[in-house]
Amino acid sequence: MAAATEQLAKLLGRIPESVSSLKPTDDGWEAQVEVLELERIPDTTSVLASYKVSLDGDGTLISFERTRRYNRGMIDRPF
Repeated sequence: MAAATEQLAKLLGRIPESVSSLKPTDDGWEAQVEVLELERIPDTTSVLASYKVSLDGDGTLISFERTRRYNRGMIDRPF
């Protein structure tokens, strides 16, 4: 996962903050990675994005897609 986040950082020009999920697939791995897109003051108003990242079995990034943008202070609503 470390190699994949480094690859994603190079492509986006931003350093990923965290990996919120990681699961195996038939071809490798799929992860959700949280990235700071716009830093604001106060920090709770900063804009983050969640990226769906696909990796092969060796951890090489195959594809990525931004799936969501949100403010850091936003809390997901319960179902």
